[in-house]
Amino acid sequence: MKFKALLAKPFASLVANRIKKEMHRAVEDQDAIWQDLVKVGKKTEFGQDHKFGAIQSYNDFKQAVPVRDYEQLKPYINKVKEGKHNVLWKGQPIYFAKTSGTTSGIKYIPISKESISNHIDTARNALLCYMNETGNTSFADGKLIFLSGSPELERIGNIPTGRLSGIVNHHVPKYLRSNQLPSYTTNCIEDWETKLGKIVDETINQDMTLISGIPPWMQMYFDELIERSGKKVGELFKNLSVLAHGGVNFEPYKAKLFDAVGRPIHTVETFPASEGFMAFQDSQEHEGLLLNTNSGIFFEFIPAEEIFNENPTRLSLRDVKVGVNYALVVNTNAGLWAYNIGDTVKFVSTDPYRIVVTGRTKHFISAFGEHVIGEEVEHSLMTAAAEENVHITEFTVAPRVQVDGELPYHEWFVEFEEMPADMHAFALKVDQNLRKKNIYYNDLLTGSILQPLKIRPLKKNGFIDYMRSIGKLGGQNKVPRLSNDRKIADELSKFVAGN
Repeated sequence: MKFKALLAKPFASLVANRIKKEMHRAVEDQDAIWQDLVKVGKKTEFGQDHKFGAIQSYNDFKQAVPVRDYEQLKPYINKVKEGKHNVLWKGQPIYFAKTSGTTSGIKYIPISKESISNHIDTARNALLCYMNETGNTSFADGKLIFLSGSPELERIGNIPTGRLSGIVNHHVPKYLRSNQLPSYTTNCIEDWETKLGKIVDETINQDMTLISGIPPWMQMYFDELIERSGKKVGELFKNLSVLAHGGVNFEPYKAKLFDAVGRPIHTVETFPASEGFMAFQDSQEHEGLLLNTNSGIFFEFIPAEEIFNENPTRLSLRDVKVGVNYALVVNTNAGLWAYNIGDTVKFVSTDPYRIVVTGRTKHFISAFGEHVIGEEVEHSLMTAAAEENVHITEFTVAPRVQVDGELPYHEWFVEFEEMPADMHAFALKVDQNLRKKNIYYNDLLTGSILQPLKIRPLKKNGFIDYMRSIGKLGGQNKVPRLSNDRKIADELSKFVAGN
């Protein structure tokens, strides 16, 4: 065992044991964080505007601070960008994480000196929990790749600003710098396809032991490696033992990624966001991600069907229930207050508090009252794919209203690794799975309001070509699983197989 792997063992044990203790005092930690946030918030412009001085309880807080999205928080963000201090949090942010919004354009999410550890330490803790549980520490001595955005930062209001993954890159511990790939120069390349080629150049002959990134871009990296070498990734990198992933649901990409590796491999899932590192996989044996309850974030949960109500039900951790779909709302030590991050989650356990990410609050289909969510379409497609031994590269779904007198339907754009033997039968199987998952969808078909879904197979690399055509290839950009309109679907129609 080499030096870093040897040192990692006791450190992993220490951190994992601390996390296990925190699991059982999650509610108490959340209460303490809430009190600390309100105490600091009293001295900010936001706190004064919302009368934090009069807040004595969580109920008082809910009355004083309405749930917000970025557009509603933007006037305060603009003041921070103008150089003002003590607006949302004490002082000024040390960074802005720059992220794209579907309705708000570019968003600037503050990161404070108090919140930066949440982003850095949680990623580390996920790997340390993995090490402690499995005993696998040897990957710490190999080469580690983080497929991320450019670490180059600009200044907005004199505050360093960039993609979250690029910001985090500046905080990789010194003891891992010698292990880290790609090089800083390559990481700064903005064009994804050029960058990918350089990453392959730098890594193809290295001893890669851990690969991290969002699944679709990990797959592109694997495809390029296989094309260059003629070997499976697991054969090329004989000591590769861990894939760390986050950003999108892993399940639709799992079969193809594992096939590209060519042998069994462990995975570690994380739930990072510009607003905070929400949760991480702490165990290979238990379902779900451990909610990050002691890291400067006070969580609130709104039943997903109420998220757009004027006065939705808001719950703290102590009142959540297993199996309910909640919109996730955060209050952070970077100055986000009752902020709707746009993700929905379900608890699979409350002892400890473990979640699965079920979708996005704005990514659903309810053109006919069905309110189909991401978790349901992913389950329906991937269950059918597993039964038929079909690999899916990527997919998205949109409603198709009445055309030429026929009933409306859900139109699925799917890129297959190989086509099903009988596409019609496969589509019916997906449709039946969705009917079982969503009672409203089933009722609409039973009542002849909708007809069964239709699948439009995309040509090879159809989604890559689509993302390239809109200038969003690479980085942390992802195709939404669901849309309630036809904007994406109409563009994807250009990439249907046979066109």
